[in-house]
Amino acid sequence: MQRVLIGTAAILLAAGSGFAVKVAARGANSTSVEPLPTYLKPVPMDVPGPDAAQPIIIDIPVDGTIYPPDLIAPQFAWRDSNPAAAVWRIEILFGEKKRPIQIWSTGEKMQIGPLDESLTGYVPPTLTPEQAADHTWRPDPKIWEEIKKHSVAQPAKVVITGFASQQARGPLSRAEASISTSREPVGAPIFYRDVPLIPPNPEIEQRGVIKPLPDSVLPKIKWQLRYVNQTESKVVMTNLPTCGNCHSFSRDGKTMGIDVDGPANDKGLYALVPIKKISTISNDYLLHWSAFSEEHAQKRFGFMSQVSPDGKYVVNSIDVPHAHGTRVVDRLYNGFYENYGFGQVFYPTRGVLAWYSKETGKLQPLPGADDPNYVQTSAFWSPDGKYLIYSRAAARDPYPAGYKRSTYANDPNETQIQYDLYKVPFNDGRGGIPERIIGASENGMSNNFPKVSPDGKWIIFVQCKNGLLMRPDSKLYIVPFEGGEARLLESNLPRMNSWHTFNPNGHWLAFSSKSPSLYTHLYLTHIDDQGHASPPVVVENATAANRAVNIPEFINLGPEGLDHIETPAIDFYREFDVAQQLQDAHKYADAVPAWKVAADKDPTDARPWNNMGVSLAASGKTSDAIAAYDKSLAMNNDSSQTHNNLGSALAEAGRFDEATTHIQKAIELDPDNGAAHINLGHLLEVTGHRQEAIEQLTQGMQIAPKNADGHGIYGAILAREGKMDEAIAELQQAVTLSPGSAECRYNLGRAFAAVSRFSEALPQFEAAAKITGGREPSILQMLAAMYSETGNYQQAVSIAQQALDLAEKQQNANLAADLRGNLARYQHQAEAAPASQNSPNR
Repeated sequence: MQRVLIGTAAILLAAGSGFAVKVAARGANSTSVEPLPTYLKPVPMDVPGPDAAQPIIIDIPVDGTIYPPDLIAPQFAWRDSNPAAAVWRIEILFGEKKRPIQIWSTGEKMQIGPLDESLTGYVPPTLTPEQAADHTWRPDPKIWEEIKKHSVAQPAKVVITGFASQQARGPLSRAEASISTSREPVGAPIFYRDVPLIPPNPEIEQRGVIKPLPDSVLPKIKWQLRYVNQTESKVVMTNLPTCGNCHSFSRDGKTMGIDVDGPANDKGLYALVPIKKISTISNDYLLHWSAFSEEHAQKRFGFMSQVSPDGKYVVNSIDVPHAHGTRVVDRLYNGFYENYGFGQVFYPTRGVLAWYSKETGKLQPLPGADDPNYVQTSAFWSPDGKYLIYSRAAARDPYPAGYKRSTYANDPNETQIQYDLYKVPFNDGRGGIPERIIGASENGMSNNFPKVSPDGKWIIFVQCKNGLLMRPDSKLYIVPFEGGEARLLESNLPRMNSWHTFNPNGHWLAFSSKSPSLYTHLYLTHIDDQGHASPPVVVENATAANRAVNIPEFINLGPEGLDHIETPAIDFYREFDVAQQLQDAHKYADAVPAWKVAADKDPTDARPWNNMGVSLAASGKTSDAIAAYDKSLAMNNDSSQTHNNLGSALAEAGRFDEATTHIQKAIELDPDNGAAHINLGHLLEVTGHRQEAIEQLTQGMQIAPKNADGHGIYGAILAREGKMDEAIAELQQAVTLSPGSAECRYNLGRAFAAVSRFSEALPQFEAAAKITGGREPSILQMLAAMYSETGNYQQAVSIAQQALDLAEKQQNANLAADLRGNLARYQHQAEAAPASQNSPNR
């Protein structure tokens, strides 16, 4: 191992992608759950009105319910407080001159729906007390068609009467509710994710990583298509090794956009796919947001990406351009919670809007929504494509100083942010002046997820106390497109109302709610011309009872518009993920053949060869790493990253001239490549050009101020120049940025030792020895010296002996000779010192 203070340090390496640590599934028997906030407990479907004391309460349908004309027969449900009632007469009374429908029912008790038995580790679903008390009845298809046919012009009345028996003379209980059927059909199908809700493990959370499910569960996500005139949904895509989310569709239903968590769930991919009966996510339709990244700055990823109504553009939220060193953790707040219903929360605190053109292949910020002083996020198109409606708030740190970890959704310890809704002209990408939407801003609440009605008249949005979207207190509000008074939609349920979507005719809104249980349900509500909503109607059998509906979106398709979606491009990422996981776990010997498998899957992709080079270099196989980088550059000679990696490997091989050429090429390709500037500075120092080295290091640290290697190398140079106070400050910064780096710890320890601050040097060498597993004799040599300097002579003897054994095993004759001399001195000190001074606990 080479050290900055005593020789040439290793030049920096960069893998093809900055990938997240995986989150493992928690066991099914975990019981460490804190008491639930009130909002997490099961709730009734609706809050009973003043007549709640009457013997019968009709839970479904709620009085005033409007049904779509194309909906299958729903389940009716009621509670009867009279224990003597054993049979119920259900009457449907029509305002027209039509004979009433009368049916007797024994009122079967409500049951939990079928479970997905392939899942493990989930919390078993239960009925609420109200559901457990419910009796049910479902009209057969013929009766239901009659009910719908005769409840269009005038509402029909549902009357439920309880009797002891069908022969009983008098009723025991009675209640009624009015229903009607809309003239406007739902028509289009709903595309949605059907997801398991497996409790996450907060102990292995990682800031900046949006990951609500363990990796083992990802293949069990289903993408379903549901026509409301069908009894069940159709699975159109499943068994993916990664997650797809935030899907959206062009207004004509011919184009789908979907964020795809690419290799190692880096969220760096976006598929823009033509919709056909059999659609295909192939490499031809994949965009790499990472390709638009400023190298070694924040890797760009898809957040709430939305395809334009005409399918030509995609709007996205990206990091602030040229904000070098900004990481996901610096611009995205996320919290991990044990409760499965709200297992993770995430919302951006920095970022700007950018738009991608399918024609030009370019991604660029949208003027008017690119102010770095604000976070601009979660944008949605107006139906004509002329405006973008988005959320905006003052930019801030997601984890400010003194931040205390939150433990549940809406915990006051969550970083607070309240978004206002704004609209900005798209203007063919030229943008314009942003305009605050009156009624959806400056109201002390967080306003987000704005969807514009197809006629452009209304905006329906989510309002909550903090953050965005899937919050326990999320409610749906409606406001005129031009702004004005916002009204609470009448369809809101008690807990979490969000992920709403208009059908093509604009009269039906689908949305998700965690009422009555935490397993999210899909609902429909009718929106009239005045913007009023009807009581919600559940879309039954949308998923198993232990799964949840997520991200419903209407597609403007006919009855047989989409059969399934094939995913050949994602097969490559399956192999890419396997290799990356091995590399992230430092299993480099296993990662190398895994990268070869990924490379064979897509011979045109340069990244597996670049990343294979990283694993080879980390394994000490420098010549093989150079060959891998050469292959990568043969496919993509414009990669600043790979030129930098190749320069690193060449420097390790002592081929400094070639190394300099490639690192300079990396800077030429990307002047904002901070790591390349730092590498060049290091190389210049090694080759005796200190002033130029300092200039490059300074420039690199300005671009990437959180690069620990830059501070470490610069600190080493300052130490060599005798500027020890400045050197220690830089080296301390390096340790702060990379506490797990043995090199940083070692170099800081050397600096402390050089100015006789032995007690401060000792813990740095102890940490370095622990990080390297006690296998580096030069680290042990310094650790033994610090034990000697602090009077722990026996420990100095023990550590020096370990170091000597390693040096001899490694055939390092010079180091072994030095250690023999050191060992003799420590033994003499130990013999001369009092017994108490040699205590290992001293």
